[in-house]
Amino acid sequence: MADRLAALMTHFPMRAQVFNTGPLCGINTLQSDGAHGQLHLVRRGEVEVRYGRETLHVTQPSLLLFPRPLTHRFITAPGCEVDMVCANLAFEGGSANPIASALPDLVCLPLDQVWGAEPVLSLLFEEAFEQRCGRVALVERLLEVVMIQVLRQLMESGEVNGGLLSGLAHPRLRNALVAMHETPAKEWTLEELAGVAGMSRSVFATNFRETVGVTPGQYLQGWRVRLTQKALRRGRPLKMIATEVGYGSEAALSRAFRAQTGLSPRGWKKQLAEADES
Repeated sequence: MADRLAALMTHFPMRAQVFNTGPLCGINTLQSDGAHGQLHLVRRGEVEVRYGRETLHVTQPSLLLFPRPLTHRFITAPGCEVDMVCANLAFEGGSANPIASALPDLVCLPLDQVWGAEPVLSLLFEEAFEQRCGRVALVERLLEVVMIQVLRQLMESGEVNGGLLSGLAHPRLRNALVAMHETPAKEWTLEELAGVAGMSRSVFATNFRETVGVTPGQYLQGWRVRLTQKALRRGRPLKMIATEVGYGSEAALSRAFRAQTGLSPRGWKKQLAEADES
């Protein structure tokens, strides 16, 4: 079976940056910086979590994943504290990252229900709460491992309804998605994608739209534009990008880019530069 996360993680990796390893008490508000998601591991204690208009009461060791920038608040009872490991998550591509954009605002899982994570979490907590050489670098790598385990679990358990992760969870549609991820420059036809999925053309088209939320053609265009945005961030010339992502000319890529984002590639780069300066 094709590795459903391989191309996603290769093109759009994530990095964890630890900012807290220890107890929190009282009221702690974590303001959105407009750029990072956050991952929190509750090792011990009870805490109330508020985000938007929602309130969540955490009463057991748990994982809290905010995949996109979102202000949230931790509140503990007077005289109580909660042991936590907290990290910012930097997703390649920011808001265009297909993994971050496919997840709900908050994913909360009891730690004992994260499949296969017990040995990783045991080592992570041991390192996080000890003053050892290189502990921050090690904890950050272990948090990235935990993130992969969580993504795997969300796909395989069907806990995410609709969107990319639902498509990757589907026993047949995932083959077509992986094919598009791995070879975006190929001139994919609906018949070819249906063949990769082992489905008839009509059944594939219907199932894809119902599961992923867009048509195969729309998804492929979106994937190509995400790859284009990544390359533009790195200063690559549009003419070279066009060939790599499956468009015959800069003009064709620009039309697809505008249809997807509402901006031309040049306008998008200008907007990005202005945001970086502010």
